[in-house]
Amino acid sequence: MTPDPDTGPIPIVGRRPAPPPPPPRAVTELRTAPLAVPEPATAGPSGREPGTTQTEPPTSTTESVGPDLVPTPAKKPGRAGRDMVAAIGVGLGLGAVILVSLLVYRPAFLLVLGAAILTGVVELTRALQAGNVRAPLVPLLVGAVAMIVLAWTRGASGLVVAFLLTVLAVLLWRLGDGPDGYLRDASAGVLVALYVPLLAGFAVLLLVPDDGAARVLAFIATVVGNDVGGFAAGVLFGKHPMAPSVSPKKSWEGMAGSIVACVLIATPIVTLALGGPWWGGVLFGVALAVSATAGDLGESLIKRDLGIKDMGHLLPGHGGIMDRLDSLLPSAAVAYLLLSVVAPA
Repeated sequence: MTPDPDTGPIPIVGRRPAPPPPPPRAVTELRTAPLAVPEPATAGPSGREPGTTQTEPPTSTTESVGPDLVPTPAKKPGRAGRDMVAAIGVGLGLGAVILVSLLVYRPAFLLVLGAAILTGVVELTRALQAGNVRAPLVPLLVGAVAMIVLAWTRGASGLVVAFLLTVLAVLLWRLGDGPDGYLRDASAGVLVALYVPLLAGFAVLLLVPDDGAARVLAFIATVVGNDVGGFAAGVLFGKHPMAPSVSPKKSWEGMAGSIVACVLIATPIVTLALGGPWWGGVLFGVALAVSATAGDLGESLIKRDLGIKDMGHLLPGHGGIMDRLDSLLPSAAVAYLLLSVVAPA
């Protein structure tokens, strides 16, 4: 009699077979699921008993997972929305450069102004590209240099001639890219030429007379007073927005502070340094407070339309050069016209 062949282990009646192990989860699931991390052997400051677990929040798929990584809270911006320490430092540095160029060698201010204007033209044309608008850059840069030079050498008539030639060059240069979007791009180029180098040319006209350094300082100091006075009054007392859809942080209380600061700065400069009447200083201060605020709101409107926060990132705490020139550019024209009346050279 031969033995039966081995047919395997004898099944146990009444016990179900073990289910197959679950498939492994994807890596992304393992990284995003909460992790149970065992606490140390001794109770920590939280007072948990040893051996208990705590659940950590989900981590990003790009971050490494570990119990020793503690999330760092995001740094909250100040009420002004900017790094005020950097903004003050950069502002003082720019003021020192302008002051030295005016007091040491007056034509050196043209170099400072020219560098700022060329940078501003580049920033504005690049910002317009966010709205699919391509202003011709080359004729704008050449025209900006021509406006500064001719305003210094030929006065107001030279500035106007250089501006008209720049507009003509923009219109002709854009022809090379064909008819698609011609009106849009050419109009933007004319806007850049008018907004940046033409208005800056009035600062050059202020510099031309023998007391030009004092005239430029009166103009710049008054605009700085507008910014400082408006910021301080707005932070301390601002409750009624001036243009909430354009610049939510500008208030009528801040505008009042700008006017007071501009009058306090402009009046002694106009009367003592330029020999004008006291009422001329008051008028000068009020007019520049209005023009500087209008210039600031105008640039904010452009940035809102383009969907950008700053025109550039060259100046920490400020943004770009254009974010500093916005209130200066229209005020240069107003300052030249008013000083020609209340304190003629």
